[in-house]
Amino acid sequence: MKQENGLNLMEKIVALCKRRGFVFQNSEIYGGLNGVWDLGPLGVLLANNIKREWWNSVVLSRDDVVGLDSSILSHRRVWEASGHIASFTDPLIECKICHERFKADLKKEIEEHAKTHPSTGSRQVAWTDVKKFNLMFKTFVGPLDNEENKTYLRPETAQGIFINFENVLSTTRVKIPFGIAQIGKGFRNEITTGNFLFRVREFEMMELEYFVEPDTSKKWFDYWRQERLKWYLDLGIKKENIKLVDLPKEDIAHYSKGTTEIWYNWPFIAEDFGELEGVANRGDYDLKQQSKYSGRDLSYFDDDKKKRYVPYVIEPSVGVGRMMLAFLIDAYSEGGNRVVLKLHPKLSPIKAAVFPLLANKMDLVKLARNIYDNLKSEFGSIAFDDRGNIGKRYFYQDEIGTPYCVTVDFQSLEDQTVTVRDRDTMKQERVRIDKLSSFIRQE
Repeated sequence: MKQENGLNLMEKIVALCKRRGFVFQNSEIYGGLNGVWDLGPLGVLLANNIKREWWNSVVLSRDDVVGLDSSILSHRRVWEASGHIASFTDPLIECKICHERFKADLKKEIEEHAKTHPSTGSRQVAWTDVKKFNLMFKTFVGPLDNEENKTYLRPETAQGIFINFENVLSTTRVKIPFGIAQIGKGFRNEITTGNFLFRVREFEMMELEYFVEPDTSKKWFDYWRQERLKWYLDLGIKKENIKLVDLPKEDIAHYSKGTTEIWYNWPFIAEDFGELEGVANRGDYDLKQQSKYSGRDLSYFDDDKKKRYVPYVIEPSVGVGRMMLAFLIDAYSEGGNRVVLKLHPKLSPIKAAVFPLLANKMDLVKLARNIYDNLKSEFGSIAFDDRGNIGKRYFYQDEIGTPYCVTVDFQSLEDQTVTVRDRDTMKQERVRIDKLSSFIRQE
């Protein structure tokens, strides 16, 4: 029942995203490119707000984390050192009839595909043996398409941080424990994409590599698990829809000293929750590997303790699109003949909308425009809407998650107050125009 209702909810979410300009299918006019999505005007605003809140929390509000923006392309030795060339793979099987490929562990999709072929005769469905499929996109640097010039689009931003570890140490005053954070594009040639923004081939990642003394890694691992969970709760994710799950040894990377995932109650997963974000204790594997392959010493000398060691790394890592999908699902609400995105005001694409009560009354329009201009200069993402009746304007703003609608009416001309309507409660109150900014800022 959960999955049936969930798939119905996902259809509504996808339709809303297309209808209101949050997310578009990439190359739609050519039939679309699977696993690749474009952010529309409102989607860009929502994603930027999510990234801003993550950056504020992980970097700007702290004294122990700095930022980095490494390149999408790296020397191929980076990926040899990290183990991605040898082991960044998924199990793949191929239908011998139509040659469509699937991840071997996606049992439901495989069963559904088998139903599309005759169950008898020479074309009875059959599968190849399981093969390992590397998920990295290959490309070439320079004009020659040869082995020497081959490299890869990065599947994660983390290695860009590790290869710049020495540079950050020499150009800043950071001391362990400290972190390097990055937001950037990643690429994975997924065998099977699906569930909208959940599993895609091109995505944006937010990753923190937090370097610690080895003996303190368990303490910092526990710290970042709780810190990341609290971040979601503070931004409005319902407590019953999110939890921490410690992965068993057989499900984590061979070098991991422990991995916890933040799981969300995805509507398309019938049996349980599923991964939203990962928090891993990567040990000293990455710095040792990059040091070994490059010949550069990437250890750390602790001036206070007068000793040298290779730091352990705690890594919270999450995709912007998957996080965006979780916020949209959690915020989606229906009732009273209206659809509402109850996004936290810090995430809402539009902070407030300003309406003149009547579009043909120029004194109302002029005052509404003045209010709009003042609010826009402070908050940026403010909407002005004079189309149709007030009810239709409310309906539209509710559906895109705007927390407040400000209506300029004839009383506004007399006493310099406006009607402010709350998105979630639909309560209306009169607010002085000169107090509007502080009212909206109360988020």
